[in-house]
Amino acid sequence: MNNNKPDEAAIVRKVTLRIIPFVFLLYIVSYLDRANIGYAALQMNKELALSSEAFGFISGIFFIGYFLFEVPSNVMLNKFGARVWIARILVTWGCIAALTAFAQTANQLYILRFFLGVAEAGFFPGIIVYLTFWFRAKELATTVALFTAAIPVSYIIGAPMSTWIMDNVSWFDWSGWRWMLFLEGIPAVFLGVACFFYLTDRPEQAKWLKPEEQQWLIAELERDRLSRKDVKSLGVYKTMTHPKVLYLAFIYFVYQCGSLGVGYWMPQIIKGFSESLTHTQIGLIAMLPYIVATAAMILWSRHSDLRNERKLHSALPLLMAALGLVGAAVLGNPFLAMAMICIALSGLYSFKSPFWALPTLFLDRATAAVSIAVINSIGNLGGFVGPSLIGLVKGTSHSAANGLLFLSALLLIGFLMTLFMRVTNRPAPDAGAALGRQAH
Repeated sequence: MNNNKPDEAAIVRKVTLRIIPFVFLLYIVSYLDRANIGYAALQMNKELALSSEAFGFISGIFFIGYFLFEVPSNVMLNKFGARVWIARILVTWGCIAALTAFAQTANQLYILRFFLGVAEAGFFPGIIVYLTFWFRAKELATTVALFTAAIPVSYIIGAPMSTWIMDNVSWFDWSGWRWMLFLEGIPAVFLGVACFFYLTDRPEQAKWLKPEEQQWLIAELERDRLSRKDVKSLGVYKTMTHPKVLYLAFIYFVYQCGSLGVGYWMPQIIKGFSESLTHTQIGLIAMLPYIVATAAMILWSRHSDLRNERKLHSALPLLMAALGLVGAAVLGNPFLAMAMICIALSGLYSFKSPFWALPTLFLDRATAAVSIAVINSIGNLGGFVGPSLIGLVKGTSHSAANGLLFLSALLLIGFLMTLFMRVTNRPAPDAGAALGRQAH
C-alpha cells in the first residue's frame, strides 16, 4: 500500500484555486469592455445622433476584427506562450477600450470597436486551450463553466456599475457614458501586467506545485490524452476545413446571434418597458437574468460532467433559449417578458461549457486548440449579425420583437443541428487504469 500517493482532489483543488479565479477576473473585464457599449447607448446614441442601425453596426463590428485575427492570435499564443500573449491582449484591448471614450462620431466608433475586436482576438479560445493544459477531460465542462460564468457575472457587476457611473460621474463636463467607457477600460491594462507575472504556462513550470504534485498532474494529463481513442491530429488548414469543425462553427454562429443580440440590446429592451426608468434602475433590472443564468450554467455543466455526456447537454439549452426568446417577443407584460429573458439567457449560457468540450471528442489537444479558434472565430460573426439584425428590424418596425423571433428561429436550427450531430467518441472508462497497469 502506497501511503505517499498524492491526494487527487487536493491537487485538482489547488490548481483550480490558482488558475480559475484569476482567469475568471480577466474574462469579467474582457466582457465588460466589449458589452458596456450597450449601456453607453442609453446616453451616447442621443448625444452623437446615432440611429438604431448605426448602433447595431457599432456593436457588431467588434466581431469582424475578432473574426479576422482570431486564428493568427491563437497561433501566436502557441508560439509565445499563454502568459506572454494573454498579457499582450489585455494591455492592448484596455488601451483601445479607454480610447473609445474620446469618440466624437459614428465613424470613429466603428474604427475603435473594430480594433477592440482585433486586440481581443484569441483571448477566449486561448484561455480554453490553456485550461486543457491543466485539467482532464472529465473536469473540463465544469472548469470551463467556472471560467465562462464570468460572462453573466460581468453583466451582474457591469449593469449597475456602468449605469451608476453614467448617472453620477460627469467630471470636467465630460458625459457619463464617456467616463464609464474610460474607467472600465483601464483595469485591463493593469491586469495585463499582473498576468505576465502570475500565470504559469504548463504544469512542468509550476513552482507553486510540489514535485510529487507536478509528476502526478503531468502523468494524469498524459493518461487522459491517451485514453481518448480515435482522436485525430490535423494540420492548420485541414483543421480549418474539417467538416465537423465547420459544422460546430455554424452552430456557434447561431448561438452568438441569439446571445449577443439579446445582450447588447437588453438595456434598450428594458427601457422600452417604461420611459420613467432611470439608467441605474435599468442596470439593476438587467442584473436579474444574469444571476439566474449563472446558477443554471454551473449546475448544468456539473450535470454534463457527471453524466460524461456533451451532445444533449449542448442541444437542449438551445431549445430552451429559443422558446424563451419567443416568449419575450410575444408577451406584453414586462414581468412575464423578463421571466422569459431569464429562461432564454439560462439556456444560452448553459450551452457554452458542454459545447466547448465537443471538439476534444474527435480531435487531439493540439488540433483542438486550432479548431476552438476556428469555431470561435467563425461563430463570433454571429455577434455582428445578431445585434445588427435587431438594430435593422428595430429601425424599420420600431419594435425589437420581430428581431427576437428571428433569433429564436436561428437557435432552433442550432438545436436541431446539435441534436443530430454524429459525435460518439467518449473517453474509455478503463483506459486510464489500463495504461496505469501497463506503466507498472
